Amino acid sequence: MFSPYEQLQFSEPRGFVDQTIRQVLHLAGGGEAFRVRLTNRYGRTPLTIAAAVVAVGHQQGALTFDGAEQCVIPAGEEAVSDPVGLPVAAGADVVLSLYLPEKTGLATHSHKPAEVARIAGGNHVASPVLAGAEQVEARFYISGVDVLAPPDTAIAVAFGDSWFEGVGTTTSANRRSVDFLNRRLKRGWVVNQGIAGNRLLRDGVGEHALARFDRDVLSIPAVTHVLVHFGINDLGLPGMLGEPPVSADALIQGFDALADRAHGAGLRILAATIGPFAGAGPEISTPQGLATRRKVNDWIRTSDAFDAVFDVARAVADPQAPDHIHPALDSGDGMHLNDRGAAAMADAVDLNDLAL
Repeated sequence: MFSPYEQLQFSEPRGFVDQTIRQVLHLAGGGEAFRVRLTNRYGRTPLTIAAAVVAVGHQQGALTFDGAEQCVIPAGEEAVSDPVGLPVAAGADVVLSLYLPEKTGLATHSHKPAEVARIAGGNHVASPVLAGAEQVEARFYISGVDVLAPPDTAIAVAFGDSWFEGVGTTTSANRRSVDFLNRRLKRGWVVNQGIAGNRLLRDGVGEHALARFDRDVLSIPAVTHVLVHFGINDLGLPGMLGEPPVSADALIQGFDALADRAHGAGLRILAATIGPFAGAGPEISTPQGLATRRKVNDWIRTSDAFDAVFDVARAVADPQAPDHIHPALDSGDGMHLNDRGAAAMADAVDLNDLAL
Protein backbone atom coordinates (compact mmCIF):
# COMPACT_ATOMS: atom_id res chain seq x y z
CA MET A 1 0.00 0.00 0.00
CA PHE A 2 2.89 2.34 0.72
CA SER A 3 5.81 3.03 -1.58
CA PRO A 4 9.31 1.62 -0.87
CA TYR A 5 11.91 3.50 1.14
CA GLU A 6 14.50 5.28 -0.97
CA GLN A 7 16.97 7.17 1.18
CA LEU A 8 17.85 6.56 4.82
CA GLN A 9 19.60 8.63 7.47
CA PHE A 10 19.89 8.29 11.23
CA SER A 11 17.79 10.69 13.25
CA GLU A 12 18.95 13.63 15.33
CA PRO A 13 16.86 15.42 17.97
CA ARG A 14 14.22 17.36 16.08
CA GLY A 15 10.75 18.85 16.16
CA PHE A 16 7.88 19.16 13.69
CA VAL A 17 5.37 21.71 12.44
CA ASP A 18 2.66 21.24 9.78
CA GLN A 19 4.02 17.76 8.96
CA THR A 20 2.79 14.19 8.66
CA ILE A 21 4.83 11.35 10.18
CA ARG A 22 4.16 7.82 8.92
CA GLN A 23 5.54 4.90 10.94
CA VAL A 24 5.41 1.12 10.73
CA LEU A 25 4.56 -0.76 13.94
CA HIS A 26 5.42 -4.46 13.73
CA LEU A 27 3.19 -6.43 16.09
CA ALA A 28 4.58 -9.28 18.16
CA GLY A 29 1.11 -10.71 18.79
CA GLY A 30 -2.37 -10.63 17.33
CA GLY A 31 -5.93 -10.07 18.46
CA GLU A 32 -9.40 -8.81 17.61
CA ALA A 33 -8.61 -5.11 18.06
CA PHE A 34 -5.79 -2.81 19.12
CA ARG A 35 -5.08 0.63 20.52
CA VAL A 36 -2.01 2.87 20.18
CA ARG A 37 -0.09 4.50 23.01
CA LEU A 38 1.43 7.90 22.22
CA THR A 39 3.91 9.74 24.42
CA ASN A 40 5.08 13.28 25.03
CA ARG A 41 7.09 12.13 28.04
CA TYR A 42 10.19 14.19 27.29
CA GLY A 43 8.44 17.06 25.51
CA ARG A 44 8.45 20.55 27.00
CA THR A 45 5.32 21.82 25.27
CA PRO A 46 1.88 20.27 24.64
CA LEU A 47 1.78 17.98 21.61
CA THR A 48 -1.17 18.56 19.28
CA ILE A 49 -2.20 15.68 17.04
CA ALA A 50 -4.76 17.05 14.62
CA ALA A 51 -5.40 13.79 12.76
CA ALA A 52 -4.26 10.18 12.97
CA VAL A 53 -4.91 7.25 10.66
CA VAL A 54 -3.99 3.59 11.04
CA ALA A 55 -3.76 1.08 8.21
CA VAL A 56 -3.61 -2.71 8.38
CA GLY A 57 -3.05 -4.13 4.92
CA HIS A 58 -5.59 -2.40 2.67
CA GLN A 59 -7.90 -1.47 5.54
CA GLN A 60 -7.58 1.85 7.31
CA GLY A 61 -9.43 3.91 9.86
CA ALA A 62 -9.18 7.10 11.88
CA LEU A 63 -7.52 6.90 15.27
CA THR A 64 -9.62 8.62 17.92
CA PHE A 65 -9.13 9.66 21.54
CA ASP A 66 -12.24 9.63 23.74
CA GLY A 67 -14.19 9.84 20.51
CA ALA A 68 -12.34 12.89 19.15
CA GLU A 69 -10.02 12.86 16.14
CA GLN A 70 -7.78 15.55 17.65
CA CYS A 71 -5.69 15.01 20.76
CA VAL A 72 -3.49 17.29 22.86
CA ILE A 73 -0.92 15.51 25.05
CA PRO A 74 0.51 17.70 27.82
CA ALA A 75 4.27 17.83 28.31
CA GLY A 76 5.48 14.82 30.25
CA GLU A 77 2.33 12.77 29.70
CA GLU A 78 0.95 10.03 27.47
CA ALA A 79 -2.31 9.27 25.68
CA VAL A 80 -4.03 6.04 24.72
CA SER A 81 -6.26 5.86 21.65
CA ASP A 82 -9.71 4.36 21.53
CA PRO A 83 -9.72 0.70 20.41
CA VAL A 84 -9.53 0.18 16.67
CA GLY A 85 -11.83 -2.63 15.57
CA LEU A 86 -9.47 -4.13 13.01
CA PRO A 87 -8.22 -7.67 13.67
CA VAL A 88 -4.45 -8.07 13.54
CA ALA A 89 -2.27 -11.16 13.33
CA ALA A 90 1.04 -11.81 15.03
CA GLY A 91 3.74 -10.41 12.76
CA ALA A 92 1.38 -7.94 11.09
CA ASP A 93 2.38 -4.33 10.41
CA VAL A 94 0.20 -1.45 11.54
CA VAL A 95 1.02 1.75 9.66
CA LEU A 96 0.35 4.86 11.74
CA SER A 97 0.17 8.36 10.25
CA LEU A 98 0.11 11.42 12.52
CA TYR A 99 -0.48 15.02 11.46
CA LEU A 100 1.25 17.57 13.70
CA PRO A 101 -0.01 21.08 12.83
CA GLU A 102 1.79 23.14 15.50
CA LYS A 103 5.41 23.45 16.59
CA THR A 104 6.15 20.43 18.72
CA GLY A 105 9.52 21.32 20.20
CA LEU A 106 12.02 18.47 20.40
CA ALA A 107 10.25 15.14 19.93
CA THR A 108 10.19 12.19 22.30
CA HIS A 109 11.65 9.44 20.12
CA SER A 110 13.60 6.23 19.80
CA HIS A 111 16.65 6.83 17.65
CA LYS A 112 17.65 3.40 16.30
CA PRO A 113 14.62 1.09 16.18
CA ALA A 114 15.63 -0.76 12.97
CA GLU A 115 12.57 0.78 11.31
CA VAL A 116 11.98 3.86 9.19
CA ALA A 117 9.74 6.88 9.76
CA ARG A 118 8.62 8.91 6.74
CA ILE A 119 8.01 12.63 7.06
CA ALA A 120 6.20 14.98 4.66
CA GLY A 121 4.91 18.55 4.84
CA GLY A 122 1.18 19.14 5.31
CA ASN A 123 -1.67 16.82 6.27
CA HIS A 124 -1.37 13.57 4.34
CA VAL A 125 -2.59 11.04 6.89
CA ALA A 126 -5.06 9.52 4.41
CA SER A 127 -2.71 9.53 1.41
CA PRO A 128 -1.55 6.06 0.29
CA VAL A 129 1.87 7.48 -0.68
CA LEU A 130 3.88 10.27 0.91
CA ALA A 131 5.47 11.72 -2.21
CA GLY A 132 8.99 13.06 -1.66
CA ALA A 133 8.97 12.07 2.00
CA GLU A 134 12.08 12.39 4.14
CA GLN A 135 13.07 9.05 5.66
CA VAL A 136 14.91 8.53 8.93
CA GLU A 137 15.54 5.57 11.19
CA ALA A 138 13.54 6.66 14.22
CA ARG A 139 10.26 6.17 16.03
CA PHE A 140 8.50 9.35 17.14
CA TYR A 141 5.89 9.73 19.91
CA ILE A 142 4.99 6.03 20.04
CA SER A 143 5.33 4.08 23.28
CA GLY A 144 3.43 0.92 22.36
CA VAL A 145 0.48 -0.91 20.90
CA ASP A 146 -2.02 -2.83 23.04
CA VAL A 147 -3.67 -5.82 21.36
CA LEU A 148 -6.99 -7.31 22.50
CA ALA A 149 -5.91 -10.92 22.94
CA PRO A 150 -7.49 -13.92 24.73
CA PRO A 151 -7.32 -13.54 28.54
CA ASP A 152 -4.94 -16.49 29.00
CA THR A 153 -2.29 -15.03 26.67
CA ALA A 154 1.17 -15.07 28.28
CA ILE A 155 3.41 -12.05 27.77
CA ALA A 156 7.12 -11.52 28.32
CA VAL A 157 9.11 -8.29 28.08
CA ALA A 158 12.57 -8.02 26.50
CA PHE A 159 14.06 -5.30 28.68
CA GLY A 160 17.45 -4.04 27.68
CA ASP A 161 19.60 -2.20 25.18
CA SER A 162 20.41 -2.16 21.45
CA TRP A 163 20.83 -5.94 21.32
CA PHE A 164 17.07 -6.15 21.79
CA GLU A 165 16.13 -2.98 19.92
CA GLY A 166 17.90 -4.26 16.83
CA VAL A 167 20.83 -1.96 16.03
CA GLY A 168 22.98 -3.66 13.39
CA THR A 169 20.16 -5.72 11.86
CA THR A 170 18.59 -5.00 8.48
CA THR A 171 16.36 -1.95 8.67
CA SER A 172 12.65 -2.55 8.01
CA ALA A 173 13.16 -6.33 7.80
CA ASN A 174 12.06 -7.29 11.36
CA ARG A 175 15.21 -9.26 12.10
CA ARG A 176 15.81 -8.07 15.63
CA SER A 177 16.63 -10.75 18.20
CA VAL A 178 13.14 -10.31 19.70
CA ASP A 179 11.54 -10.81 16.27
CA PHE A 180 13.40 -14.11 15.84
CA LEU A 181 12.41 -15.16 19.35
CA ASN A 182 8.74 -14.41 18.70
CA ARG A 183 8.82 -16.60 15.59
CA ARG A 184 9.87 -19.53 17.79
CA LEU A 185 6.93 -19.19 20.18
CA LYS A 186 3.75 -21.22 19.88
CA ARG A 187 1.68 -19.15 22.30
CA GLY A 188 2.10 -15.72 23.83
CA TRP A 189 4.72 -13.23 22.73
CA VAL A 190 7.60 -11.01 23.80
CA VAL A 191 7.24 -7.21 23.91
CA ASN A 192 10.40 -5.40 22.81
CA GLN A 193 11.46 -2.71 25.32
CA GLY A 194 15.08 -2.44 24.21
CA ILE A 195 16.59 1.05 23.98
CA ALA A 196 19.88 1.53 22.14
CA GLY A 197 22.46 3.06 24.46
CA ASN A 198 20.45 2.31 27.61
CA ARG A 199 22.31 1.39 30.78
CA LEU A 200 21.56 -0.60 33.91
CA LEU A 201 22.96 1.91 36.40
CA ARG A 202 23.22 5.39 34.86
CA ASP A 203 20.92 7.63 32.87
CA GLY A 204 21.98 8.69 29.39
CA VAL A 205 19.96 7.46 26.45
CA GLY A 206 16.74 7.29 28.42
CA GLU A 207 16.45 6.59 32.12
CA HIS A 208 18.55 3.72 33.47
CA ALA A 209 16.98 0.28 33.80
CA LEU A 210 16.14 0.44 37.49
CA ALA A 211 14.38 3.79 36.96
CA ARG A 212 12.28 2.67 33.99
CA PHE A 213 11.44 -0.84 35.18
CA ASP A 214 7.97 0.01 36.49
CA ARG A 215 6.94 1.92 33.37
CA ASP A 216 8.46 -0.36 30.73
CA VAL A 217 7.95 -3.77 32.35
CA LEU A 218 5.34 -3.75 35.11
CA SER A 219 2.90 -1.61 33.12
CA ILE A 220 2.67 -4.17 30.30
CA PRO A 221 -0.70 -5.96 30.58
CA ALA A 222 -0.52 -9.67 31.48
CA VAL A 223 3.28 -9.74 31.74
CA THR A 224 4.62 -12.94 33.33
CA HIS A 225 8.32 -13.00 32.36
CA VAL A 226 11.10 -10.48 31.77
CA LEU A 227 14.28 -11.06 29.79
CA VAL A 228 17.17 -8.67 30.48
CA HIS A 229 20.29 -7.76 28.54
CA PHE A 230 22.32 -4.89 30.00
CA GLY A 231 25.95 -4.10 30.67
CA ILE A 232 27.69 -3.26 27.39
CA ASN A 233 26.83 0.44 27.63
CA ASP A 234 27.61 0.54 31.36
CA LEU A 235 31.09 -0.77 30.57
CA GLY A 236 31.79 0.92 27.25
CA LEU A 237 30.29 4.41 27.46
CA PRO A 238 32.25 5.77 30.48
CA GLY A 239 35.43 5.87 28.39
CA MET A 240 33.72 7.92 25.70
CA LEU A 241 31.93 10.22 28.16
CA GLY A 242 34.78 10.81 30.58
CA GLU A 243 32.96 9.07 33.44
CA PRO A 244 34.57 6.83 36.05
CA PRO A 245 34.42 3.15 35.10
CA VAL A 246 31.71 0.91 36.50
CA SER A 247 32.87 -1.88 38.81
CA ALA A 248 31.81 -5.50 38.68
CA ASP A 249 30.37 -5.18 42.19
CA ALA A 250 28.18 -2.25 41.13
CA LEU A 251 26.82 -4.14 38.11
CA ILE A 252 26.17 -7.24 40.19
CA GLN A 253 24.28 -5.16 42.75
CA GLY A 254 22.25 -3.63 39.91
CA PHE A 255 21.34 -7.02 38.45
CA ASP A 256 20.45 -8.26 41.93
CA ALA A 257 18.15 -5.28 42.44
CA LEU A 258 16.51 -5.90 39.05
CA ALA A 259 15.89 -9.54 39.98
CA ASP A 260 14.40 -8.49 43.32
CA ARG A 261 12.07 -6.04 41.57
CA ALA A 262 10.91 -8.72 39.14
CA HIS A 263 10.36 -11.35 41.82
CA GLY A 264 8.60 -8.82 44.03
CA ALA A 265 6.10 -8.30 41.22
CA GLY A 266 5.61 -12.04 40.73
CA LEU A 267 7.57 -12.24 37.47
CA ARG A 268 10.12 -14.80 36.34
CA ILE A 269 13.35 -13.17 35.20
CA LEU A 270 15.74 -14.54 32.56
CA ALA A 271 19.15 -12.86 32.40
CA ALA A 272 21.48 -12.70 29.41
CA THR A 273 25.22 -12.74 29.84
CA ILE A 274 26.80 -9.50 28.62
CA GLY A 275 27.67 -9.78 24.96
CA PRO A 276 31.23 -9.35 23.61
CA PHE A 277 32.30 -5.92 22.38
CA ALA A 278 36.11 -5.97 22.12
CA GLY A 279 35.99 -4.95 18.46
CA ALA A 280 34.26 -1.63 19.16
CA GLY A 281 37.44 0.43 19.49
CA PRO A 282 39.79 1.43 22.31
CA GLU A 283 37.56 4.11 23.87
CA ILE A 284 34.75 1.57 24.36
CA SER A 285 36.47 -1.78 24.75
CA THR A 286 38.96 -0.94 27.46
CA PRO A 287 40.94 -3.75 29.13
CA GLN A 288 39.27 -2.89 32.45
CA GLY A 289 35.79 -2.97 30.93
CA LEU A 290 36.40 -6.31 29.23
CA ALA A 291 37.77 -7.82 32.45
CA THR A 292 34.70 -6.58 34.31
CA ARG A 293 32.46 -8.15 31.66
CA ARG A 294 34.09 -11.53 32.20
CA LYS A 295 33.74 -11.27 35.98
CA VAL A 296 30.07 -10.24 35.82
CA ASN A 297 29.30 -12.97 33.30
CA ASP A 298 30.82 -15.59 35.60
CA TRP A 299 28.50 -14.32 38.34
CA ILE A 300 25.42 -14.31 36.04
CA ARG A 301 26.08 -17.92 35.01
CA THR A 302 26.43 -19.16 38.59
CA SER A 303 24.09 -16.86 40.53
CA ASP A 304 20.77 -17.99 41.96
CA ALA A 305 19.36 -14.46 41.51
CA PHE A 306 17.62 -15.37 38.26
CA ASP A 307 15.10 -18.00 37.26
CA ALA A 308 17.15 -18.80 34.16
CA VAL A 309 20.14 -17.57 32.17
CA PHE A 310 20.52 -17.40 28.40
CA ASP A 311 24.19 -17.31 27.54
CA VAL A 312 24.28 -14.78 24.72
CA ALA A 313 27.98 -14.13 25.22
CA ARG A 314 28.95 -17.71 24.36
CA ALA A 315 26.33 -17.98 21.61
CA VAL A 316 27.78 -15.11 19.56
CA ALA A 317 31.46 -14.99 20.60
CA ASP A 318 34.41 -15.81 18.39
CA PRO A 319 35.80 -19.04 19.91
CA GLN A 320 39.34 -17.90 19.05
CA ALA A 321 38.81 -14.48 20.69
CA PRO A 322 35.86 -14.69 23.14
CA ASP A 323 35.80 -10.96 23.91
CA HIS A 324 34.94 -10.40 20.23
CA ILE A 325 31.72 -11.10 18.34
CA HIS A 326 32.16 -13.94 15.83
CA PRO A 327 32.97 -12.32 12.45
CA ALA A 328 29.99 -14.04 10.80
CA LEU A 329 27.63 -12.54 13.41
CA ASP A 330 29.13 -9.03 13.66
CA SER A 331 27.26 -6.11 12.09
CA GLY A 332 30.63 -4.56 11.25
CA ASP A 333 31.14 -2.24 14.22
CA GLY A 334 32.42 -4.82 16.69
CA MET A 335 29.62 -4.01 19.12
CA HIS A 336 26.32 -5.03 17.50
CA LEU A 337 24.90 -8.17 15.95
CA ASN A 338 23.88 -8.61 12.33
CA ASP A 339 20.80 -10.61 11.31
CA ARG A 340 22.54 -13.96 11.87
CA GLY A 341 23.81 -12.78 15.24
CA ALA A 342 20.34 -11.63 16.28
CA ALA A 343 18.98 -15.08 15.38
CA ALA A 344 21.75 -16.71 17.44
CA MET A 345 20.84 -14.50 20.39
CA ALA A 346 17.21 -15.58 20.12
CA ASP A 347 18.21 -19.25 19.85
CA ALA A 348 20.13 -18.94 23.14
CA VAL A 349 16.79 -18.67 24.98
CA ASP A 350 15.46 -22.04 26.16
CA LEU A 351 11.72 -21.95 25.47
CA ASN A 352 11.18 -24.22 28.46
CA ASP A 353 12.50 -21.40 30.65
CA LEU A 354 10.31 -18.85 28.92
CA ALA A 355 7.22 -21.08 29.10
CA LEU A 356 5.20 -19.11 26.53
